Amino acid sequence: MEAASHHLTRVLSHGMNADAVISDWPALTSAEVARVLQHYPQAGTPKRLVWHSPRPFSAGCVMTTSTMDVFVKRHHLSVRDVAGLSEEHGFVNHLRSRGIAVSEVLTTVDGATAFTDDHWTYEVHGVAAGVDLYRDAVSWTPFSSSVHAHEAGKALARLHLAAQDYAAPARKAQTLVSSFTIFSQPDPLPALQRYIERYPAIADYLKDRDWRGETVGTLLPFHKQLLPYLDELTPLWTHNDWHASNLLWSDRSTAAGVQTILDFGLSDRTCALHDLATAIERNVIEWLAIQAGKTDAVHPDLLDAMLDGYHLLRPLTSRQWLALAALLPLVHAEFALAELAYFHGVTRSANNAALAYDAYYLGHAAWFNSAEGQQLLARIAQRAAAG
Repeated sequence: MEAASHHLTRVLSHGMNADAVISDWPALTSAEVARVLQHYPQAGTPKRLVWHSPRPFSAGCVMTTSTMDVFVKRHHLSVRDVAGLSEEHGFVNHLRSRGIAVSEVLTTVDGATAFTDDHWTYEVHGVAAGVDLYRDAVSWTPFSSSVHAHEAGKALARLHLAAQDYAAPARKAQTLVSSFTIFSQPDPLPALQRYIERYPAIADYLKDRDWRGETVGTLLPFHKQLLPYLDELTPLWTHNDWHASNLLWSDRSTAAGVQTILDFGLSDRTCALHDLATAIERNVIEWLAIQAGKTDAVHPDLLDAMLDGYHLLRPLTSRQWLALAALLPLVHAEFALAELAYFHGVTRSANNAALAYDAYYLGHAAWFNSAEGQQLLARIAQRAAAG
């Protein structure tokens, strides 16, 4: 392997704030992609590298070949190994078999969906149909229309219906997976202790923090609200990163529908309400604007449209609406810890590690005590009255 090729080029990627930063990971090169595609016979002969992904946690690019366009994604081995990617690809292939439009996962000559070379793990997908309308949108960018929100809600409901008969166990412990094993428990603190012990980087970061006291003060009051509804959290494999930029659209208009669902990197066995709460957290609340001191950073029109679309195809009961409202302040917490493990243990960014713990783990939950946060929760809970 030409190790030098990994140190040549870095691209601008989305930072943790609303800024572009130099990517943590070296950009994929044409020569590297050509080597990767030798393992994937149906991918054809590489012709031209046409785009680099700005996503921060891995390196990705689109390559035009003699037979198709492919999306090649490279992870550091400390983030994803072949077994970890195979869990995700199993879910994608199940959804595909149930008629859900997802990108095709290509297989190597020996039938694997990923392979490791040196300290990198690679996966290759066929570029899916649809317009990448939100390609350059940073995290927590809202939908550009209520129709997009409504269509995204319907697409999420269809995914959940298709996932109901997928019985794979939850993913193994690995960083950057949006699991739901702490606040889904009647007593979250022992579960939190176990979670921290599984990730040495988190334990190391928190050794000088009063994480128990901070969790009790900020997160457990919300967990108390969720406690009566834990029986509504039926285990289900879910997407866990339902953002407009992970969807391809039928056209460029504000009336476009969802054509393809992308990026199952955070998927795991959580529950439908966790996934729906994540969709609200990702698309309705402009967290980066809130961090910058902006008010009016919540979009109730988009919330209503997305929930209406979801309810149309997968109706929620009164108790489920109340459970969704109770779950929302906690929905980012466990993934914030996964990000902490990544930033402290893999990229070793003190700034981003602090952001993951203080702004995401504690801060996002604390915001729901604000007037805007309370109004948003009330708006969701009000749906319980309608049944």
